[in-house]
Amino acid sequence: MKERTKLLFIIIAFVLAYYVPWEHSIVRQAGLEAFMMLQEYARQHVLTCLIPAFFIAGAIAVFVSQASVLKYFGAAANKILSYSVASVSGTVLAVCSCTVLPLFAGIYTRGAGIGPATAFLYSGPAINVLAIVLTAKVLGWQLGLARAMGAIVFAIVTGLLMAYIFRKDDAHRSSGPMYLPHEEDRPRTLLQDALYMLVMVLILVFAAFAKPAAGEMGIWAAIFAAKWYIVVILFVIFVFILKNWFKKEELINWVDATWGFMKQIFPLLFAGVLVAGFLLGRPGHQALIPEHIIKTLVGGNSVWANLFASIAGALMYFATLTEIPILQGLLGSGMGQGPALALLLAGPALSLPSMVALLGIMGIKKTVVYCAIVMVLSAIAGMAYGWFMG
Repeated sequence: MKERTKLLFIIIAFVLAYYVPWEHSIVRQAGLEAFMMLQEYARQHVLTCLIPAFFIAGAIAVFVSQASVLKYFGAAANKILSYSVASVSGTVLAVCSCTVLPLFAGIYTRGAGIGPATAFLYSGPAINVLAIVLTAKVLGWQLGLARAMGAIVFAIVTGLLMAYIFRKDDAHRSSGPMYLPHEEDRPRTLLQDALYMLVMVLILVFAAFAKPAAGEMGIWAAIFAAKWYIVVILFVIFVFILKNWFKKEELINWVDATWGFMKQIFPLLFAGVLVAGFLLGRPGHQALIPEHIIKTLVGGNSVWANLFASIAGALMYFATLTEIPILQGLLGSGMGQGPALALLLAGPALSLPSMVALLGIMGIKKTVVYCAIVMVLSAIAGMAYGWFMG
């Protein structure tokens, strides 16, 4: 962290300590809500959800080759394969809207068509494994599933629209061969890597399995009753896999990558939880911003509410995962399900800083069209989801 940034944080902390009227009852309640929400996250989401998800993200970063992903974006690559790979590349890369820009610039200027390149640009930050898992855990599996499906479909649709609109420019654009890092021989079979990932995902699923609603019996109640037995069995299988299929150096790299995600994301996430709790509170608990203001702007499922949520999400910068506690507070204050999805689809993929950077990569016209496509599609998806859930 730069010294100027540290100084800025110190100044902000001083100003807040000096001027915030903590003696006011509403401000005190908002401060209490901030720490109550943080405690809720620590108790309900960290051990059974975030920690396994971090290990999965670390494994993807270390054991899934980025070269094998990027090689499908060349101009000579099969189009169906290009869009398919681009639409799910976020699960491999797990980057934010600003971090994906150098990768996008590299593949676009070195041979990728505008369609697959912008599909990759959207997918990179939008289909983050950690974000999808935490969305489903905190905001409900319906919203988590809608976010995952919407992001994959949007990546393809956005790329196809960009390819069609700028087909003439793309045909005459000069480009060089794409540079791909050397891909070493695989130390394991593809099946072994798939089983390794599958066991980790199953541990996450069962460890985070929520208690069924009162009166709900059948298979879900049986799974919940047996979930820790299942987790223990899966963990034993996982230890066997690590001991027999992996070298010590690989495991060290995996742990290092996991720790890298944790130290990068945990402070930002906890800060986001505190801010969201202070401003918006938990569902059913009043904080600093009155609920009627939230309901006026993004309540219900109107065109305005979805479009406002989409535009606001596109302009804001969300550090990784911080959009989830913010949305938790907004939903508790009266935000509609449709606008919530619109913000989830537009927010991680766009931000004002990324828009400015894109101007220098692909020009004003392409940047404006790309941003407009993402915002409009997000608003439409929000309206459709709100109608379906209503």
